[in-house]
Formats: sequence, structure tokens, C-alpha cells
Amino acid sequence: MGARRPQASASERPVTPAGCIMVGAMLMVAAVGCGSPAPERTAGTGQPTGGTAGMTACGTTRTAANVPVHIEIAHGRVSCATALTVERDYAKAILAGEAPGTGGGGPVRVRGWTCQGFATPVVLKTGQASKCVQSGNEILAVLPAPA
Repeated sequence: MGARRPQASASERPVTPAGCIMVGAMLMVAAVGCGSPAPERTAGTGQPTGGTAGMTACGTTRTAANVPVHIEIAHGRVSCATALTVERDYAKAILAGEAPGTGGGGPVRVRGWTCQGFATPVVLKTGQASKCVQSGNEILAVLPAPA
């Protein structure tokens, strides 16, 4: 028998599977030096230096796990104010325990948008933590490249 690990208090444990995804995202930041380098981003805009076609950088907010993410409009016509509000409200919904499922990280409806966190392997590969979609519009929350 192995040694028992200390249990985290209820307030220290992630409440939803999305919280687990964000923990994986934090690990990605620490492990990024072990694989392919993350794309470099332009200071101030968060845009990849190569200029990803169709992406609009809107600013930075934080996930439910308090991890900073760049908010980008991947598809469609969405104002940055709307994109940032939807992402902030998504984080609040996760903190409130509104993400359905046990282990599946089910989608959450926010202001008419459907938001969902990506599985840890996707976060590690792309840096994308979550997306919100509505009528062909797509907002991404992307981890910043390590400094």
C-alpha cells in the first residue's frame, strides 16, 4: 500500500470538470518548454506575430481558476466588449457550479452563447482553454505564451 496523500479542503478542490481543465492549462504553461514552442505574440495586442488570419484580439480576462487568458474572436462579427463580457460571465457560471456533467465538462449557456472548456490534451497542444459559439460566431480563450 502506498502512502496516503493529504486531501484538499472543499474550497481548494475544483468544483467542475472545467476547473480541472484549467489546472491542466496551468500545467501547460510550466511544460511548454518541453515541446514545440508556443507561437510568439505581439506585445499589447496578444495577436500571434505571424498574424493569424481572421483572428481579432480583444484583451485579457481570467478563467474560473484565475488563469489569465487572451480573448480572441476566431469567426464572425462580434464586438470585443461582447466577447470579453461573455468570457467573464462564463467564468462566473463555472464558479457558480453551472457546468453540467461529472467529468465531461458539459457546455454552459451564457447570454445566448454556448461555452465549453477544451480537454487537457487540446489545451496542451493549442493553448486554447475554451470557446463560446453562437450563430457561426466563435470566441476563444487562449493562454498567453510564457514570457
